[in-house]
Amino acid sequence: MTQAPAIPRAARRRHDREIVALAVPAFGALVAEPLFVMADSAIVGHLGTAQLAGLGVASALLTTAVSVFVFLAYATTAAVARRVGSGDLPAAIRQGMDGIWLALLLGTGVIAVVLPLAPGIVDLFGASTTAAPYAATYLRISSLGIPAMLIVLAATGVLRGLQDTRTPLYVAVAGFVANGALNAGLVYGAGLGIAGSAWGTVIAQCAMAAVYLTVVVRGARRHGASLRPDAAGIRASAQAGVPLLVRTLSLRAILMIATAVAAHLGDADIAAHQIILSLWSLLAFALDAIAIAGQAIIGRYLGADDTHGAREACRRMVQWGIATGVVLGLLVVAARPLFLPLFTSDSVVKDAALPALLMVALSQPICGIVFVLDGVLMGAGDGPYLAGAMVVTLAVFAPLALLVPALGGGLTALWTAMTLMMAVRMLTLWLRARSGRWIVTGATR
Repeated sequence: MTQAPAIPRAARRRHDREIVALAVPAFGALVAEPLFVMADSAIVGHLGTAQLAGLGVASALLTTAVSVFVFLAYATTAAVARRVGSGDLPAAIRQGMDGIWLALLLGTGVIAVVLPLAPGIVDLFGASTTAAPYAATYLRISSLGIPAMLIVLAATGVLRGLQDTRTPLYVAVAGFVANGALNAGLVYGAGLGIAGSAWGTVIAQCAMAAVYLTVVVRGARRHGASLRPDAAGIRASAQAGVPLLVRTLSLRAILMIATAVAAHLGDADIAAHQIILSLWSLLAFALDAIAIAGQAIIGRYLGADDTHGAREACRRMVQWGIATGVVLGLLVVAARPLFLPLFTSDSVVKDAALPALLMVALSQPICGIVFVLDGVLMGAGDGPYLAGAMVVTLAVFAPLALLVPALGGGLTALWTAMTLMMAVRMLTLWLRARSGRWIVTGATR
């Protein structure tokens, strides 16, 4: 990211083809993931309000738990891509198997905690007395699928590292279809109610994990890679994931603080905030797809000792991030008259959301740079810096956000603080990218 001549046209085209080939299927797979919860909500919603409320509490807990372990995908992608770049496919798959074994161990540990403590966890998160039994039932049953969910994360990282984002797309789409069919059949056909929805999701997740494992095992046999657990490799995967876990927890803390502040602003503001946050999350999928491509491409270049290619690819992906952010921002502005009525007919909520929505639109080019550089540094295995940078960002954002109600600011002020938070992230990531210290070549970092 230091000053460099313009990227030659042939190189731009080559990088563009790589980015599109990886990012487009990755975007499809990312969009398919939240559809699981949407399908469950649509089916369970017809059982009654208490059941839907219980699902809401349980699915929020499960989504949070799985997102905390997303480092299984990120760290595995970077490590496998480096091995691919170095030309050692057996070692790449062996590295991926270490991540999968770690996922199985972590998932088993989560079950051991959630199964006996599910009612207490649900009560801790404030579920009503009518919704709590349904939430506990759904949480207990769904927790049995957490090892499969985490295996899916790790195996997705393996395939991304192998420069394959198409297989995760196919598996995600098939999993979504199977989940919907199983839920409908078990909830209504078998009369199992909310428990049927949970079992349907568990079965779908286990089937997805089985498909991923089949693909990885075939690759291992083809290249002569060992499938047995290796304590040193599993420990190394865990150590690589710790900084990314810190990064993820810091980001979750930022989002939780923002929601808590919005709740203190009033009912209209928290309602508007949830609408805007859902849009912000959807936009993030498009930008995260480019980041995923960055993880795989940068890891491969560094593994091949190609520092020039890594720098060039980084610059081109930043250009993609900015351009995508501009387009998304313009779409938000153009679609705002149509978007808000989809979620609410309350004029007070609309009035609170509109100016904050414009802040989201203005922030998209910044978000584009942030997501891309985040992916580049992940692909480089620069986890410790990412963790430190996110902790700094949290330390800057928290007091700003908490001052919003005290100073009489509204939702627009809160989303201005969110935009400043993204600007801080952009600054920390840009400085690191420009320094070149992330460029560490070789099969391992």
